[in-house]
Amino acid sequence: MSVSRRDFVGRTALAGAALALPRSVHGLARPSWADTVRVACIGVGGRGWDDMRAIAAQPGVQIVALCDVDSLNLERAATLFPQAARYSDFREMMAKSATFDAVVIATPDHTHAVAAMAALKAGKHVYCEKPLARTVSEVRALKAEAARRPKQITQMGNQGHANEGIRLIREWVEAGAIGTVQRVEFWTDRPIWPQAIRRPTEMHYVPSTFNWDLWLGPSAERPYHPRYAHFNWRGWWDFGTGAMGDMACHIMDAAVWTLQVKFPSKVTPESTPLFPETAPASTRITFDFPVRGALPPVQFIWRDGTLSPPRPEGYPTDIRWPFDGSGQLWVGDKGMLVAGTYAEEPRLLDSATAAAFAAKPLVPKYPRTPGVHAEFVNAMKGVGTTGSAFHSYAGTLTEMIVLGNLAVRSGRTIELDPDTGILKTGGIPNEFIAPPYRAGWTL
Repeated sequence: MSVSRRDFVGRTALAGAALALPRSVHGLARPSWADTVRVACIGVGGRGWDDMRAIAAQPGVQIVALCDVDSLNLERAATLFPQAARYSDFREMMAKSATFDAVVIATPDHTHAVAAMAALKAGKHVYCEKPLARTVSEVRALKAEAARRPKQITQMGNQGHANEGIRLIREWVEAGAIGTVQRVEFWTDRPIWPQAIRRPTEMHYVPSTFNWDLWLGPSAERPYHPRYAHFNWRGWWDFGTGAMGDMACHIMDAAVWTLQVKFPSKVTPESTPLFPETAPASTRITFDFPVRGALPPVQFIWRDGTLSPPRPEGYPTDIRWPFDGSGQLWVGDKGMLVAGTYAEEPRLLDSATAAAFAAKPLVPKYPRTPGVHAEFVNAMKGVGTTGSAFHSYAGTLTEMIVLGNLAVRSGRTIELDPDTGILKTGGIPNEFIAPPYRAGWTL
């Protein structure tokens, strides 16, 4: 049974309903024109360009401030929103936070936490791109701060969490379509940027439009080099989270949500040779989760760098393997299913089971949504909730990813208390868990 991208139907009724709302939403201060949410965007190039336009397309949204360390990005964004105030330093923008209600953050990973925390402490609603943060300490700090501020809406930008596919997978699994889930395997063709490399030594001039010092943010000072910015930062531990940070918030999403995992009891890394400052070329990371209430133990296996799982026994001969350049394979004691990066095109592999579910589709158990950006705007206006809020879900998903990176970077298996997340393995360098920030930058 297959669900194609064309079959994904967005529910847009919520967006329309969001237009008739009271002037006080969730107890937060609101402008006199109650139907408008004023939004400030931090990072308006690359993914930020897409997020900015997607948020602006929602009913009742006004983009009032733009921030980017590259003046070319600011100029481009200003062609769409010429009345918006412009900043290069988000700290200066936050000093004028009375002019906006919400913040959208789409910077490199190493500035997610400082920008999101500043917005939370200023009393703003926050949309932040995935992964939520770069390190364990940052993720836990954001989860705790968001939990203290339940009236402020938060959302992480893992867009597949709002799709039809993730809900269909959970409904199938809970209906017993593949029996008890024993393991879930994930793979991606990332990285598509340089990593497994050492720090470059060539001298380069900083582009005249680019504020390198602001781009570094809380990370340690170093000379500018195009191997870091704009796109190549993902492979550097000081700035990014490697292939896991880029893709696991999408590929592992359905399994984390459906199987209700919290903390693994053990994370076992395997990789190509390690480098001091960059992620390795390929990794295989195994996450072991114990019994969770009525749910049995389960194992997650992550692969990147073009690694993919071996073709499982019983896999249909008429379906290509691996399923895609990035994908997921669920193995239960009564069957298997596969899906793409964003849980799109989920497919039950047993033909008889697929036929049975096609003949008698399940009654939808989990509400369908109009998408991550619409969820965020609607929730700010008091309609519905966000599916990837920092404290209730996004933090848990992101922490899985940064724990995997912690094990890889440390080059050793790490053990945790599966109930509290307390690290039981000693000897992990503290700068891997809670790196120091440069002067002028704090959570």
